[in-house]
Amino acid sequence: MSKPFDGARRAFLQRAAALSSLGAAATPLALNLAALGTASAQSAGDYKALVCIFLSGGNDSFNMVLPTDTASWSAYTSVRNQAPDPIALRAPGVAASASAAVGSPDRLGGVLPIEPADPQGRSFALHPLMGGARDLFAAGRLGVLANVGPLVRPMTKADYGNLAFPRPASLFSHNDQQSTWQTLSPEGSTAGWGGRMGDLLVSGNGNATFTSISAAGNAVWLAGRSVLQYQVSTSGAMRIGGQGATTLFGSAVAMERMRSVMRTARSADLLALDQAAITGRSIDAEQLVSASLPRADQAPYDVAGATASASHSLLQYDTVGGTRALNPLAQQLQIVARMIGARTALGARRQVFFVNLGGFDTHDAQNRLHADLMARLSHALAYFDGVLGAMGLRESVTAFTASDFGRTFTSNGDGTDHGWGAHHLVMGGAVRGRNVYGSFPQFGLPDGKGGFTSPDQLANGALLPQVSVEQLGATLGRWFGLSDGQLLDVFPNLAHFDASRRNLGFLG
Repeated sequence: MSKPFDGARRAFLQRAAALSSLGAAATPLALNLAALGTASAQSAGDYKALVCIFLSGGNDSFNMVLPTDTASWSAYTSVRNQAPDPIALRAPGVAASASAAVGSPDRLGGVLPIEPADPQGRSFALHPLMGGARDLFAAGRLGVLANVGPLVRPMTKADYGNLAFPRPASLFSHNDQQSTWQTLSPEGSTAGWGGRMGDLLVSGNGNATFTSISAAGNAVWLAGRSVLQYQVSTSGAMRIGGQGATTLFGSAVAMERMRSVMRTARSADLLALDQAAITGRSIDAEQLVSASLPRADQAPYDVAGATASASHSLLQYDTVGGTRALNPLAQQLQIVARMIGARTALGARRQVFFVNLGGFDTHDAQNRLHADLMARLSHALAYFDGVLGAMGLRESVTAFTASDFGRTFTSNGDGTDHGWGAHHLVMGGAVRGRNVYGSFPQFGLPDGKGGFTSPDQLANGALLPQVSVEQLGATLGRWFGLSDGQLLDVFPNLAHFDASRRNLGFLG
């Protein structure tokens, strides 16, 4: 037998075993559809996944990616060295001081230099605790996307001063800007651009259920007009009756009877029918995922036999205080990797995933809080890259960061406030890494009138985006397999940007 046929045969047997465990619910039609779905996915060819890493609260990217040329560094240190707790990081090469306060710039030491292929006549560095990200950048699998944010159309500082010029609604609002990043509209929108891409590519999957997957609860980015998001926990599939529950009052038969009742509508009422259908779909999906998901305590997902709480687990990171702790973002990326490992059995050819790291609303205590978040992000990216490399799937998976908004350039004394544009990271084997994409903003100084001297900065030094979320999304979507026409459907404001700027060029 050929290897593709062996793979399809194994996947079919896995599905058949999972479906047969449902008893009477596993009809011959269900088994036939499972087999057809697997065959479709096997013959479809390539596999690709997008992973959105959402940094909830608004990441201070001024302290994540830093220009270190003389003019930029002078402006940065002048503005961010404000009492009582200055947040300006130390220059490259400055040694860390073990006697300084935990999380303080002196304790962290100098920022980590990076060398972009096109430095734009400047020099750059990453946060001192982002050694893993720096190494990925040097290896060519991580790139920086400069000054990204929601835009209706290209906007200059003069345009911003014109209240009639179209701009995104409800700027600087957490809920609205989280929604705008994920759906292109303020809070209340029900379909995200990740889910909309899934709508257009779901026909290539053998099972639509596993097109759009969240490891971080409900995420509107994953919701399509037809595709529904499937939620998993960091342990695996969520099971009705409790995680790991296989019996009811000690009886497996009683549990199966309960599930049979739950998936059967008691009336022809539309609500009852819909609830029964959702419950049935959930039960079927859990059975299939549980039967297909690789174990977490084995390579490449972790050290063989390790539990997540073990100090030698790959999910442990070095905290800002110098201890070892479980990284919740790495946990989420582990279940994403395991779901990708089950892609053949799940009939998946195109998938979108969502993970989340919270805590970025750093109005105060920024030094310690933001430093630890940067350590988590960097460790999680390096962990995920290593797992994908061991799986031979780096070229097939692209991960990118997103956030509510950037922060203010100015400090409020020990933190930052809500901004607009921000820098982001994109990682994967298909990424043209070791570069900065987009025009990196010029840093200015307060003009004494409530504004800033830079054409790229607004009040309090907040960045005016020069790259739209839709340009970012379209570049990802083109790599994912969408046509130009489909991209304009998913990203309607893309039509307002010159065709030559709709592809940012960071993906091969």
